Amino acid sequence: MMDQWLKQKKALWMLAIVFLLWMGSGCDAHSGKEDKGSASSQKGEASEVIRIGYQKYGTLNMLKARGNLEKRLKKLGYTVQWSLFPGGPQLLEAMNAGSLDFGHTGEAPPVFAQAAGTPLLYVATTPPNPAAEAILVPKNSPIRTIADLKGKKVALNKGSNVHYLLVQALEKAGLKLSDIQPVYLPPADARAAFEQGSVDAWVIWDPFLADAEVNGGARILMDAKGLPKQYGFIVGRNGYVKQYADVAKTVIAQLNKVHQEIHSSPDEAAKLLAKETKIGEEIWKRTLSRRGYGVFPLTKEVVDAQQRIADRFYEAGVIPKRVKVEDAVVVIKGQ
Repeated sequence: MMDQWLKQKKALWMLAIVFLLWMGSGCDAHSGKEDKGSASSQKGEASEVIRIGYQKYGTLNMLKARGNLEKRLKKLGYTVQWSLFPGGPQLLEAMNAGSLDFGHTGEAPPVFAQAAGTPLLYVATTPPNPAAEAILVPKNSPIRTIADLKGKKVALNKGSNVHYLLVQALEKAGLKLSDIQPVYLPPADARAAFEQGSVDAWVIWDPFLADAEVNGGARILMDAKGLPKQYGFIVGRNGYVKQYADVAKTVIAQLNKVHQEIHSSPDEAAKLLAKETKIGEEIWKRTLSRRGYGVFPLTKEVVDAQQRIADRFYEAGVIPKRVKVEDAVVVIKGQ
């Protein structure tokens, strides 16, 4: 009897110890959740991850290659995770899925994303680059004017900046999207279709544009010069930008610094970008020579220009509902 009593007592003590350990671990887990999101609380512990989407075009790839953003954010307790996308629409799809926090796109992708309910915010803007996007045809093509595109197959990345270029170019020639056969393909697939003769024209942006001119036997039918201004945008996931304004501010500052570096030393930048993207140095020299530089807060002029683009897409039946650009604009203090 005594042995049995001792065994029962030992078992009760073991249960009490397990219970106390479980209570202690539960309290620690709760404390961790409370501290999550604080930059200061992350120092010396596991870093908060900032997820940034970039494309081969733009300057985020240069920022990635430099590594300066990682150094600055590490001091705040953050690490950076980079993801490459073929275009702005694909980048914003990832943001809508909650897989990205920041990215850089042309003017059209945020409009399509807003219409689809993506929780994005316009954080900053970059200058228009009208010579950096164009409608291409093969050099020996009989197509000489935009009007000649009627009934033809035209490749483009749906919802990208060149979508608006095509809409505007057709309208200027008295045509609509329904007067051509749009073939929606990402850049790599569109290039293959263009070179194989599966499509009659291709609407594309740099550095793919420059590469097609130099190596792909392409001729520019029309670029965006003379059309309404189309700005570029740094965008962020709504909840993230509002919670981590310090990160947004750092990203903008470092990106602006890279813009100035490229502007002052384009040949050096072309060399670095060629190594980073596996696209030829001469292609990058051509690309960098026809773009604007600087990262700026959104002004009324920029918001109004973007709203006109959104309205035009709705009127053309390209997006399902009207969007109000102003609703997605955020001002980062100290920007």
